[in-house]
Amino acid sequence: MILKVIITGPESTGKSTLSAQLANVFGVPWVPEFARDYIDQLNRAYQESDLLEIARGQIAREDEYAQQADQLLFYDTSLEVIKIWSEFRYQACHPWILEQYQKRKADLYLLCAPDLSWEEDPQRENPNDRDKLFEIYRQELAGEQVKEVWGIAEKRLQTAVEAVQSLFP
Repeated sequence: MILKVIITGPESTGKSTLSAQLANVFGVPWVPEFARDYIDQLNRAYQESDLLEIARGQIAREDEYAQQADQLLFYDTSLEVIKIWSEFRYQACHPWILEQYQKRKADLYLLCAPDLSWEEDPQRENPNDRDKLFEIYRQELAGEQVKEVWGIAEKRLQTAVEAVQSLFP
């Protein structure tokens, strides 16, 4: 069985950095976020209908990386991000995304707090609602095994490492 650890949270909270760091510490692969690649390839602004394609691509990427994993795999976001963003921005989420999200839960969610400085990025669009979105993530993940990750640099990484280590007997 592969332990699935999803690194999640609002925009510009260090998810990709933390995913790479954890993969390095534990010597395992990590699944890069599909949405970044998908949106980079568009010759237009993304639309609500693109979220379904992003979800399909994310699942395909996750399944591909899971084939390479032994005991542990880190995910730089997953379907929870698509669900939350879809509901936040469009007030709805495609039923297929909701169905898949329910089927594909993690063993641990590392919820990255919005305590890092906002970094401009062409794909980021919401610097002012990070605290509000963080609360939505908290509510969405209630009932799951979640560790909030606060602080900068080594503190953030150490918190995450300890949470992952707690998965192992």
